Amino acid sequence: MEYVILIAPGAAVLALLFALFTARKVLKMPEAECTRGIAAVIRKGANAFLKRQYAVVAVFFGAMFLVLGVLALIGFVSPFMPFAFLTGGVFSGLSGFLGMKIATAANARTATAAEKSLNKGLRAAFSAGSVMGMVVVGLGLCDLSIWYFVLKGFYGVMQTDLTEAAFIATNMITFGMGASSMALFARVGGGIFTKAADVGADLVGKVEADIPEDDHRNPAVIADNVGDNVGDVAGMGADLYESYVGSLLSAMALGVAAGLEYLGALIPLGIAAIGVLFSVVGSFLVRTKEGATQKGLLRALRAGTWFAAGATAAASALFLWLAAPENILVIVPVLIGLAAGVLIGLLTEVFTSASYRPTRKLADTAESGAGPVLINGTALGMLSTAAPVLIIAAAVLGSYFVLGGGNMGMFGVGVAAVGMLSTLGITLSTDAYGPVADNAGGIAQMAHMDEEVRRRTDALDSLGNTTAATGKGFAIGSAMLTALALLSSFYVQMETLAQENNIAFTFALEITNPVVLIGVFIGAMLPFLFSALTMSAVGKSAQQIVLEVRRQFSADEGILAGKSDPDYGRCVRMCTKSAQKQMILPAVIAVLSPIAVGLLLGANGVMGLLLGSSVTGFLLAVFMSNSGGAWDNAKKFIEDGHLGGKGSSAHKAAVIGDTVGDPFKDTSGPSLNILIKLISVVAIVFAEVILVAGLL
Repeated sequence: MEYVILIAPGAAVLALLFALFTARKVLKMPEAECTRGIAAVIRKGANAFLKRQYAVVAVFFGAMFLVLGVLALIGFVSPFMPFAFLTGGVFSGLSGFLGMKIATAANARTATAAEKSLNKGLRAAFSAGSVMGMVVVGLGLCDLSIWYFVLKGFYGVMQTDLTEAAFIATNMITFGMGASSMALFARVGGGIFTKAADVGADLVGKVEADIPEDDHRNPAVIADNVGDNVGDVAGMGADLYESYVGSLLSAMALGVAAGLEYLGALIPLGIAAIGVLFSVVGSFLVRTKEGATQKGLLRALRAGTWFAAGATAAASALFLWLAAPENILVIVPVLIGLAAGVLIGLLTEVFTSASYRPTRKLADTAESGAGPVLINGTALGMLSTAAPVLIIAAAVLGSYFVLGGGNMGMFGVGVAAVGMLSTLGITLSTDAYGPVADNAGGIAQMAHMDEEVRRRTDALDSLGNTTAATGKGFAIGSAMLTALALLSSFYVQMETLAQENNIAFTFALEITNPVVLIGVFIGAMLPFLFSALTMSAVGKSAQQIVLEVRRQFSADEGILAGKSDPDYGRCVRMCTKSAQKQMILPAVIAVLSPIAVGLLLGANGVMGLLLGSSVTGFLLAVFMSNSGGAWDNAKKFIEDGHLGGKGSSAHKAAVIGDTVGDPFKDTSGPSLNILIKLISVVAIVFAEVILVAGLL
């Protein structure tokens, strides 16, 4: 029965082959001569940023490898853990890098395709997004499969009291720590870059100089387009990679804790593999007609995602019936996870899409100025947290009790997270295509292509904002389910370690325990501290870009007159330097906080920390993501010709709202779902250190 697990590496090969096939198809698409030079400059800037970012991250990974190596030498962690940590980071970074490479190759080709028709533009951008989606799930299943069989092979020569399945699950969890660490650096660093450039370009270009978005006269325009790739593509790829493998690892660990042994790994990996298969099939269903409205474009994307979700649900039921008939009820958490993901996605769309009333009402307030836009956008984001909380609560209760509670019930919660992300291959494709369409619009503007091309790319970009917000909803929802599963894994890990080492330890998690309460307070504070640091980083970097753009306009009047070229490279270098410098502190705090609390307050304090950070991190992430998405689409709704259109007072007020929303939805918000999982994984990896510290 255990050899059925070969379905996972098979699905990994399928996903990677499909990604290769699609990438070759994209690269064969024509690229208009007028777009090549601009696309080359964007590629150069994106490559330079990632090269510098990986150099900084390599120092962190080297230091953590040494720390884990020392802990392995003295027996606190397994000797496999330092290497699992490294491979998790490498594969996470590779996912983002490969996605960025195809995105920078597809942007000009998408603009060229949009000259012919809206459908060709959609197919070009979506094909590039498909490469990202399939690379993420393919590399995730590939690395998990490699480690599974490596650890299985070494089990016989290791002296351990653990069962083989428990040995494999315990060692693989460190892989998730590496993936989360890389994702946090990529999301924060890329997010700071892209939003600093975007805010700086908009405030001076649109509001002060009254020039169009992506105008070649704006010194920050190239930095803005580079940022779309390093933040919204490379950062997002690393982010969703760690979400994907994190959900699988937590479910596998809980499956072993529930006594399922090999079935604990087989079930999550099998469901994920089925999701890959139908994501590939669903991607062929995404197409639209010329002149389609935003709702028509959305229906085109839904045709693929909804097919994949429905087919995955049916095939997973058949898989469980054949492979694990005694655990057929596990299909219920899978269905719950899929349904919860779809519902959160739909509600996110309602709150952020200009096709619905909330965002249109927000756009109406722009006629009264920037103040009402900011107030109402903030209120909209806060209101949008209610429904996701109720959905996640229902998902947790249903998944837990349908499998009988206890460790088996928590395995159900972990499987629900796997179900939610099982079709990530196609849901990420619909998310990643947005930055490609956005870049294509910018290139079309700078290359002076026909206005119809920009109209088509704007339609694709506007839809991309909605699908991006929906993708963030999936990521945030799955992060909360995974964080709860990891919290349970930490509990089980501590009790197991205490029994193995004959240590008299029991949890004291009563609400009256001051250690637990202090842990909850510290944990609840961490997402706010983290968001403050990342928002402040964007603000400082954006201020530098604003001053630089103003300086160039003032120093050379020929720039605005179109007689001389601005210094694009200076803005790119400024954003790169600032992002690399300011991404370090938030990431270090995320890694060190559970260790510090564990050393000071012990395991009970860490449990409080994990609970507090998960709850406030989830709420804050939903609030920021939805407020930011609504502000962005309210601006685009006005730019489509409503309420006075571009250049009107309402438009300028909406742009100011969007400058606040940009770091909300693309820097701080999406980074929080990584934060709450990384804290949990670090606590599990350093569980024995925390246990021993509690005895001192």
